[in-house]
Amino acid sequence: MAGLNGQEVKLVKAQGTFPCHHHEDVEEMFLVWRGRFRVEFRDRVVELGPGEMVVVPRGVEHRTAADDEAEVILLEPAGVVNTGDIVDEKFTAPSGVRI
Repeated sequence: MAGLNGQEVKLVKAQGTFPCHHHEDVEEMFLVWRGRFRVEFRDRVVELGPGEMVVVPRGVEHRTAADDEAEVILLEPAGVVNTGDIVDEKFTAPSGVRI
């Protein structure tokens, strides 16, 4: 993870399906580095490959998924809870911890 103008830049390895959630006041940007990745909205699914990106608007419910391991660059404001409006024992990352 790195910081840039109040944003966190994270390289995430993803596989499987993340819980459905939203961030009331935050937009997120996902850029696929390696593999295939999708962002599932209530009304559509955005399929992404290497070099493709999507911005999730603030307040919009979504979940992310990858059938096989994908590496994704994620940009979001520092301090954002990764599971937004929900707490999930398996997926909610501890605050302030760098891996």
